[in-house]
Amino acid sequence: MAERPSLPGFDNLPSAVNEPRRRWSPQLVWLIPIIAVVIGGWLAVKSVLERGPTITITFKTAEGLEEGKTAIKYKNVGMGLVKSISFNDDHSLVLVKAEFTKQAEKFLVDDTRFWVVRPRISAGEISGLGTLFSGAYIGMDIGTAKARRGVYTGLEVPPVVSADVPGRYYALHSKDLGSLDVGSPIYFRRLQVGQIIAYDLDKDGKGLTFKAFVQAPYDKFVTSSTRFWHASGVDITLDASGIKIDTQSLVSILSGGIAFDEPPYAKTSAVAAENAGFELAATRVQAMKKPDGPSRTLVIVFLESVRGLNVGAPVDFRGIVTGEVTAIDVNFDTARNLITMPVTVRIFPDRLTSRFQRSVNLNMEATNPATRLKWMVEHGLRAQLRVGNLLTGELYIAADFFPNAPKVKVDWDADPVELPSVGSSIHELQATIGTIARKLDNLPLEAIGSDLRQTLQSMTKTLKTADKALETADQFMMQINTDITPEARATLVKARETLSSVEQTFNANAPMQTDVRHALRELARTAQSLRVLADYLERHPEALIQGKAKD
Repeated sequence: MAERPSLPGFDNLPSAVNEPRRRWSPQLVWLIPIIAVVIGGWLAVKSVLERGPTITITFKTAEGLEEGKTAIKYKNVGMGLVKSISFNDDHSLVLVKAEFTKQAEKFLVDDTRFWVVRPRISAGEISGLGTLFSGAYIGMDIGTAKARRGVYTGLEVPPVVSADVPGRYYALHSKDLGSLDVGSPIYFRRLQVGQIIAYDLDKDGKGLTFKAFVQAPYDKFVTSSTRFWHASGVDITLDASGIKIDTQSLVSILSGGIAFDEPPYAKTSAVAAENAGFELAATRVQAMKKPDGPSRTLVIVFLESVRGLNVGAPVDFRGIVTGEVTAIDVNFDTARNLITMPVTVRIFPDRLTSRFQRSVNLNMEATNPATRLKWMVEHGLRAQLRVGNLLTGELYIAADFFPNAPKVKVDWDADPVELPSVGSSIHELQATIGTIARKLDNLPLEAIGSDLRQTLQSMTKTLKTADKALETADQFMMQINTDITPEARATLVKARETLSSVEQTFNANAPMQTDVRHALRELARTAQSLRVLADYLERHPEALIQGKAKD
């Protein structure tokens, strides 16, 4: 380095000395930003790692749903959040894109269900009242399948039973809906053990199929012999023992219900399998009715009016219902030039033969139904119309034996076989009344009326005579009251005085009674002395002459 020239007055100034450049060292002020960046990165990585799957749920409406606010919960535990809401291509559905947490990934299986939780009133219960303050949210129910998917169809109503509730599902077939609905209770011995989950119309449109759930441990009481019936409303029965009212509960009256039980004749059966099918009867009586077995169709021809006979009317054999009417027709019999009323009936032979006792002459259980029917017709079996209800005039068909009925020829090869009939008692009564009316028409009513008029005139004269006799009797009674009655009253007074004197005379303290008592005593002493004298003379008869000897 060149030496700096000295200048006058600057000799005492210090000289600059070059120092080597220092290396860079971290400053404490940069520590906080670095920590912030590390934490932010860690949070970002954690968010990515904890982020669960994103799925799409379709609903018919987005009522109560909000982007970024509506939560998705399972058993009231947050599982995710609604990220966006949009429409599908034809704007018929709402597409809700939801993002779930990592722990919810295993819950998103094929049969997982979603629905919007709102305040609801259905089947006698109220749910979702808490959302009035917290707002609506999407509820979920975890399924049991293994497969997964990314698009789900949301339920419009919450499921009645959660997937984790133990029990079994059954299919119930009914002709109509009745008063049942989703959520209607199912009873076993008046204890609620399940609910109706869903129902759908059958493909042929002739009935409905209910999906019923019976929770454990009551599902073990559903066997292959179990019978289900409508338990809705109130069942009122009027029979010989009086009026019977049957209902399951107040809820079943308002919202309907189903009950089940085993019939008393059922044998021990195995527990019904999952999704087993059952028929849903209209009443308990129909459900518990013993199976009828095979049926047979017969035709009964009546020559009289069948007014009051309806399809479904019973066919009765001495109090046992053996069948029912299935059709009522009109036919013109050209051979006899008559209009007849053929009635088609369906009978169940087992209803009757099951009650037959074994007979030595004819084993009714061993013979076939055709042979039994032929034997009964040959012995006078006939059909007859009878009144079943005097108030409504409804008729039923009674099958009974008429020994005096004329023999008929039956074509047993015909299909259906014609069962012979006899005139009803009503028809006979009407004929009898008609005969009586005709006899009344032939009576000489004018002559009878003339004789009756003369008889009435004679009776009038007799009554007038009787009135005169009554007047005479009244006058005699008045005479008795004015003349005879006062004298009779005076006589009675004198008689009463005489009786009083007699009573005083015979009184115990009367003088006459005292004198009589003294006389009776003297008479008794005299009799005693005579008895002593007689006794002495009997022993000393000489005393009459010599006198009594001295003692």
